[in-house]
Amino acid sequence: MPSEPAVLVLEDGTIFEGESFGHQGITVGEVVFNTSMTGYQEVLTDPSY
Repeated sequence: MPSEPAVLVLEDGTIFEGESFGHQGITVGEVVFNTSMTGYQEVLTDPSY
């Protein structure tokens, strides 16, 4: 699967450059993180994050 350049811009103006995967486009959301060694897949679907 080819990837495209992507940019993550935070509210404070911090910019992270990387590569995208999946749907391409502009969107607004929140950044979440998980430090667990297992169960990280639930981050995408669990509303508690």
